[in-house]
Amino acid sequence: MKERLLKISEKRRNEVQTRFVRYLYDAIDWKQPLILIKGARGAGKTTLLLQRFKNNPDKSIYLSLDDFYFESNRLLLLLEELYGEGFRTFYLDEVHQYEYWSKDLKNIYDNYFDIQIIATGSSALQIEKGTADLSRRMTVYQLAGLSFREYLEFESELSFPVISLNELLENHQKYSIEINDLTDPLTHFQDYLKFGYYPFFQTDRKFYHQKLQQTIQLTLDVDLPSIETLNFSTVKGMKNLLFVLSQMVPYKPNIQTLADKINSPRNSVLKALDLLEKSNVLNLLRSDNKGISYLQKPEKIFLENPNLLYVFSDAEPNKGNLRETFFFNQLKVKHEVTSPKFGDFMADQTFTFEIGGAAKTAKQISGIPLAYIAADDIKFGSENKIPLWLFGFLY
Repeated sequence: MKERLLKISEKRRNEVQTRFVRYLYDAIDWKQPLILIKGARGAGKTTLLLQRFKNNPDKSIYLSLDDFYFESNRLLLLLEELYGEGFRTFYLDEVHQYEYWSKDLKNIYDNYFDIQIIATGSSALQIEKGTADLSRRMTVYQLAGLSFREYLEFESELSFPVISLNELLENHQKYSIEINDLTDPLTHFQDYLKFGYYPFFQTDRKFYHQKLQQTIQLTLDVDLPSIETLNFSTVKGMKNLLFVLSQMVPYKPNIQTLADKINSPRNSVLKALDLLEKSNVLNLLRSDNKGISYLQKPEKIFLENPNLLYVFSDAEPNKGNLRETFFFNQLKVKHEVTSPKFGDFMADQTFTFEIGGAAKTAKQISGIPLAYIAADDIKFGSENKIPLWLFGFLY
């Protein structure tokens, strides 16, 4: 059985492509002894893990913990055996699928000072839960889906810089000209909103939304129950809630109305919203992100990324919904995003943004300091009016 795992490891290492590498790769401190990369199903965690394995293959092995081998075999015993054979770096995929993952990782980490473990898991995984608290031992990174910048690189094989928010706000005209000289961002932007967020879009665009729907189903049916104690009726209620919300987003929630619609207690709805956010299915916009509890009602509810708007609706999504969903999704990767008194979004308690089309004016944010318009359907901006697509270059 161990020989089979070694063959799979070698096969996966040889097959992974290294032409395109995600934004997070260079941000990870690969010297840390215990690393966890969290993210939504389909975001590209496995590819990132295998790329690191391919670049550093010595005394290393890749193991996927959803393999049936781990149904009846302890990971700890296997790692100890492999350690005795000289293995020192273990790339562990889908750790949330293995019941004893936190306990086994804690024991192997505490008992062997010269090993390194790099693991991937569901974005809803909580390392402080359970009998083995890994919060003081483990360095955690979150992998988002493709930014618009990454999508352009994926599609064109060109290279585009990551632009910090401050740089973007100060020099957006310069960056708009440079990018438009290389490609037509507006044309690509419409495709990105429809199918560009998950890397698996390259394999088959025709069935992309069908596959994305299956991915969400697996998140709710497999990933979440492996992390939280959820019964069938709870999962069914979450699916019902998600469907109801998908017809309404962005939605200023009345929690009791939602609870009545799905015949569920109010606190159960709030808990479900929290789990759907942690699973990268929803984004919850709050007025304050500090010291939040799932019992606090969000100001507005969004689907996590614009591609999902095409999954849950047969009709063409509302353009305003698409724009706001995209902006929130791209900005939150590196910035704290909250709901302001005026305008649509606030970044880092400092910058206010109003989202709209090409004709959008500054009427709603007039007199507000450090306020900007993120406008769709424009190639170039002026003063405080910035092309919406350019906010896809933040990571």
